[in-house]
Amino acid sequence: MAPPVSLRWPAGGATRVPYRVFSDPAIYQMEQEKIFRGPIWHYLCLAVEVKNPGDIRTTWIGDTPIIVTRDENGELHGMVNRCAHKGALVCLKDHDNKKSLTCVYHAWNYRLDGRLRGVAFQKGVKGKGGMPEDFDVSKHRLQPIRVSVMAGIVFGTFQDETPPLEEFLGDRITAFLKRNMDHPLKILGTHSQMIHNNWKLYAENVRDSYHATLLHTFYTTFKVNRLDMDGGIILSEKKWHHISYSKRATLDTAAEYQSAEVHSAKYSSELDGPQLLQAWDGFDDQITHSIQTIFPTLVSQLTLNSLAVRFVVPRGVDKTELFWIFLGYETDTPEQEKMRVMQANLTGAAGLVALEDGCINSFVQRGTRGSDDKASFIEMGGRLAESNESSRATEAAVRGFWHGYQTIMGFHE
Repeated sequence: MAPPVSLRWPAGGATRVPYRVFSDPAIYQMEQEKIFRGPIWHYLCLAVEVKNPGDIRTTWIGDTPIIVTRDENGELHGMVNRCAHKGALVCLKDHDNKKSLTCVYHAWNYRLDGRLRGVAFQKGVKGKGGMPEDFDVSKHRLQPIRVSVMAGIVFGTFQDETPPLEEFLGDRITAFLKRNMDHPLKILGTHSQMIHNNWKLYAENVRDSYHATLLHTFYTTFKVNRLDMDGGIILSEKKWHHISYSKRATLDTAAEYQSAEVHSAKYSSELDGPQLLQAWDGFDDQITHSIQTIFPTLVSQLTLNSLAVRFVVPRGVDKTELFWIFLGYETDTPEQEKMRVMQANLTGAAGLVALEDGCINSFVQRGTRGSDDKASFIEMGGRLAESNESSRATEAAVRGFWHGYQTIMGFHE
């Protein structure tokens, strides 16, 4: 275990974030213990990725490699991807289907629940060598973790004391996650990108409704998501998770953007392919754009009819891998699926959000380097972390993230 880090949080709590947390390797290691291997539920994969007996999906919790399997009885299991013999990775593919798990190094073989089945040459060769007489196969297995499924998402935690998943999420967060995700899901496409910044900068970014229509000019230009639409911010009871939503049909005026001289409002809104912005009403609440975050690393998004999950994996103190999975429902018509695929281009690899967020977060990483004694100023919309269902011109959800971070890490003013 890494020694505790001495850090006094600046006065102001969640409205002041010391830049040191983005660049200190000791803090990064402390996060692995307290957050990623602590009493927190983490995104592992989608249940549809391990729907058949023998299905295997490799993933991560922080920097720890994880295996998710479905056994021959249909039960889901999670375990650390580390052989009980010498610590090698056991599963090397992102996806696979096998009747058992075998480490390529010395051929130790495990059941799909992680229990050791057998060891090559356990009795030696021709009566010589082999394991000691008291070697007990039942005492060696892949390290298990707890798993729980919610709305088609498989979550995992290392700790027995982690509260039940619905309690961890809270009622409103659970309900909205089910709204978007509790359907027969179909994966339409995936991609990942390396972003050159600390993972917490991305966690901030996806909670920041303030920047969304300023940095992402197409949101405003093409009236996909604007602050002058009806919408709001919902924080969970613990403040760690959030929902930001807007309703395109309620756009009333462009005056606010014009008076603020927002550059995106000055652009022409003509689009050569207007069908990109056409959408059907998938829900009866009029919400056409939503970003939902689950502390610490998961995002569920709906942009018009484009449904996706994003999750980040820390790859070092100043490097993060961002994964996108674009989704539809098994009940979609061919025309609806085509629309979802087309609209994935608004935010995915061919669009702008992935590019712009990766770029701006690296600007913050570079700008804060060497300024450990300085801190962010996060007071848009006030100083509290609380829901606001009348405005999204706020950093309340960002403050909610840092409230949770301080609580878990034990950093006090």
